[in-house]
Amino acid sequence: MTIEDAAAGVPTKKADRSARLTAQWHETLGVFDLETTGIDVETSRIVSAYVGVIDSEGVASGVSWLADPGVEIPAQATAVHGISTEQARADGRPAPEVVAEIVSVLRALLAQRVPVTIYNAPYDLTLLNREAVRYGIEPLSSPSPIIDPLVLDKAMDTYRRGKRTLEVAAGVYGVDLTDAHNATADAVAAGRVAQAIARKYAAELGQDVADLHGRQGQWCADQAASFQEFKRRTNPEFVSSGAWPER
Repeated sequence: MTIEDAAAGVPTKKADRSARLTAQWHETLGVFDLETTGIDVETSRIVSAYVGVIDSEGVASGVSWLADPGVEIPAQATAVHGISTEQARADGRPAPEVVAEIVSVLRALLAQRVPVTIYNAPYDLTLLNREAVRYGIEPLSSPSPIIDPLVLDKAMDTYRRGKRTLEVAAGVYGVDLTDAHNATADAVAAGRVAQAIARKYAAELGQDVADLHGRQGQWCADQAASFQEFKRRTNPEFVSSGAWPER
């Protein structure tokens, strides 16, 4: 799939756009994931990425990138996603080009009002923002509509015990994830988890995706406040940000 065709399969004619507005929001979803050099959004760099579109059956088409981040990829990061510094330097494209293309494709999807699914959106969107600023690329501005299955899962199934990783969520909602921490596999699985949540909790989530975007912001803030209260029982200085979908 080419950069220009990244939104292929999404109706672009005026009549088709009108039809899409009345369809269930989860029937066509954008999906996005990054694999990076670390967990600090201020300093980490993009190593690989995927942006695509999934249909109502969860079938995906999209474009993937491998970047040379311009820095060493720590061994801990390589152990997670499997991409070494040597591989990124040999096969990856210059980071500024990759970042510019990712931003461009996401901007095109959001301009068509295609909800973009991102598991733990504040991490990926904030890191992408910092990378764009680093290379003098115009970043996304208030990206919307975003669907964050992590936020939805916590809001809809608040008291379920255990971890809330994508791998766990995939198991809970019956989604196959056979290559975790691969950007393509994670992005597509996140989209399918979002679809499963949307179907299970249709009455609670509704069909107004703009409203749902706003409610996720409040849910994330509430979730962060609850987590911060819990952590401060043992660490009075602990702070948890509830900003969403960017920080």
